[in-house]
Amino acid sequence: MSSNGSDEYGTGGTSLLGNAVPRREDLNLLRGKGGYVANVPMEGALHAHFVRSNVSHGEIISVETSEAEKMPGVFAIYTAENLDLADRAVILNAYEAEMTRPYLAREKVRFVGEPVAVVLAENEYLAADAAENIWVDIEPLSALVDLEEAVAGEVLLFPNLDSNIVTEIPRRKPIDFSDCEVVVEAEIINSKVAAVSIEPRVTLASFENGRLTCWASNQGAHDYRDSVAQALEMEIKDVRVIITDIGGGFGAKGLASEEEIIIAHLSRMHEKPVRWMESRTENLTGFAHGRAQKQKVKMGGNLNGEITHYSLEVIQDSGAYPKWGAVLPGSTLMMASGVYRIPNVEFSSRSVATTTAPVCAYRGAGRPEATSVIERTVDLFAREIAMDPAEVRRLNFPSPDEFPFKNSTGTVYDSGDYKKALDEALGAIDYEALRNEQSRRREENERLQLGIGISTYVEVTAGGGGSEFGLVELKDDGTFRATTGSTPIGTGHVTTWAMLVADRLGVPMEKVEVIYGDTDVVPSGEMTGGSRSVQVSGSSMADASEKLVDAARKVVADLLEASEEDIVLNKESGNFHVVGTPAVSVSWGELASSPKADQKQLIGKSDFLQEGATFPFGAHIVIAEVDIETGEAKIKRIVAVDDAGKIVNPLLATGQVHGGLAQGVAQALLEEVLYDNDGNPQTANLMDYTAISAMEVPSFDRISMETPTPLNSIGAKGIGESGTIGSTAATQNAVVDAISYLGVDHLDMPLTPQKIWSAISDKSEVRA
Repeated sequence: MSSNGSDEYGTGGTSLLGNAVPRREDLNLLRGKGGYVANVPMEGALHAHFVRSNVSHGEIISVETSEAEKMPGVFAIYTAENLDLADRAVILNAYEAEMTRPYLAREKVRFVGEPVAVVLAENEYLAADAAENIWVDIEPLSALVDLEEAVAGEVLLFPNLDSNIVTEIPRRKPIDFSDCEVVVEAEIINSKVAAVSIEPRVTLASFENGRLTCWASNQGAHDYRDSVAQALEMEIKDVRVIITDIGGGFGAKGLASEEEIIIAHLSRMHEKPVRWMESRTENLTGFAHGRAQKQKVKMGGNLNGEITHYSLEVIQDSGAYPKWGAVLPGSTLMMASGVYRIPNVEFSSRSVATTTAPVCAYRGAGRPEATSVIERTVDLFAREIAMDPAEVRRLNFPSPDEFPFKNSTGTVYDSGDYKKALDEALGAIDYEALRNEQSRRREENERLQLGIGISTYVEVTAGGGGSEFGLVELKDDGTFRATTGSTPIGTGHVTTWAMLVADRLGVPMEKVEVIYGDTDVVPSGEMTGGSRSVQVSGSSMADASEKLVDAARKVVADLLEASEEDIVLNKESGNFHVVGTPAVSVSWGELASSPKADQKQLIGKSDFLQEGATFPFGAHIVIAEVDIETGEAKIKRIVAVDDAGKIVNPLLATGQVHGGLAQGVAQALLEEVLYDNDGNPQTANLMDYTAISAMEVPSFDRISMETPTPLNSIGAKGIGESGTIGSTAATQNAVVDAISYLGVDHLDMPLTPQKIWSAISDKSEVRA
């Protein structure tokens, strides 16, 4: 027992929460000791290489492997004929069974990059050499790239079906625009992009003593395990998944992909370890893409700026085999009306199959698409009625006292102050002065024209709420083990969970060890995605810590011969004592070593359940300069006001916003997955797919607002996707605003110099 007010455990009375605590994960990464799958040592591992289709749509005539089988180091070669793996069940059971994707192409190929065969060899180089000598004869069929043509169905990707439509959300009730004083309409393309994680897909599987162990680069250890077990018809207890570090996911690395399941299957088949690492070209052509919506929008209102009607029709590209992408319009529907009080809203969507790579969830997953189209359309509406776009937005916000606010598609927003967020952003840039500078440049016909882009957004995080496994234990040596079901994906979970546990226990965070990512150690877990981690997983960690405190109070009461109700934890010192008498106390270290303490009792297990989603919001402003002689657009400044409820660690939150801004600017200015009319990828490497770099993203100003949610004890909402959701439309609006005085009303993303220059030239010819 301790007789003073502090010991080595005390936090000194200053809560860690809300402070910029450096990431504790980074030291190993900086030292080159990251736990990436490619670096896992495995003696005697075979290496896999996939042979992929170079035809977008066609009938497989033959796959000739005999020459490759004779090459040095080749262990085995498999095609659909001898793989002996039943085709995977339709994801979500939402699509027609005929659309089920085979593990290796069977009878037909449906996109360039689809696996046709797989080679196992002694190393990756021998496997690649052998793959070059496998001859695949394919009789080409008509490609299907255009979304309108996919809807028309003259070419059917699955001939046994009478349509290419995968899923459909019908219009609930048509609305009448006839009473509107002003109506604007547009067709807007939300371009297809790639996730471009630094680490592509990589997996290692080893089968030994009847158990399969998989090392994965994935966003959810338990979901990965379950998908492998289901596909291989194994008991869940016989599959172990280990995830340590992951070089980016952005939504694309959910569940186990077809190739990864094949690797697990081959390891079990041969009872040998098998490793596979995809190339960047495989990643860009054969993995999942994101966004990819064609949007037909119509907005109506009156001349004083009130928006009264809004209609959105979406055609969603699902790619060759329906995956998560086909259901993304559901999220677009939820957030269709954005931050605005619009009484009349209608929505419809059709998700279609095309001869391109499957579309999956990508940072924001349906919500950025909703924000981009409505924010672009609000600017068109403001231009039509000659009103400042900021003022139009103010006029149509619900007020803070209207929350919880139910939008016109039935989504209930928990909290918000949209006007305050916009005013904070406008004040930071001196909006009036910028508009005056813009007018001056236009009057003097300067080469560099100024554009100001505004985007106000609301998004949904932790959709449906939910829970996460959390367990906090006091160890024999007086330190703490915190076990979480969440899988860190580079976003700082280990630091954040240690902060939350340390705060609740009144100990330094260095005393907290965070355990994750091993299905043999962690009994359950959910996929990390949808910006759910802090509010759900973090709340679980906090809840488990509080339960450990309750368990400790029982033991301390016995030690101090007092009533349990009278025992309190002094978080400043990290000691327990009887209320009102801190002179005699028990530290966590003394508790751990006490012979009266049963370590099995000194645990806290969370049963926290968040009832429903939260709705972060904010306002982003982008200031751009456009060279009207070359079409080059440069971002000069970004101001991001983001309200994600209570922030546990502002350093990590800022990092999340920074990455999101980069990806939003990337889609707006640079990045786009392109196919020609025959379905051939035109962006198969990083020379052609212009991934963004630090050169294109300036430093940004972040203004934090905090409107706590009542749905969890932390008051936190999600922030992992906000930067992308707000910045995309703000960047697009800024560039269009810069050249709008020349008569350019709209340009689709990405706003490349060629596209901008062509639009300016076309308008110049019209004026001439």
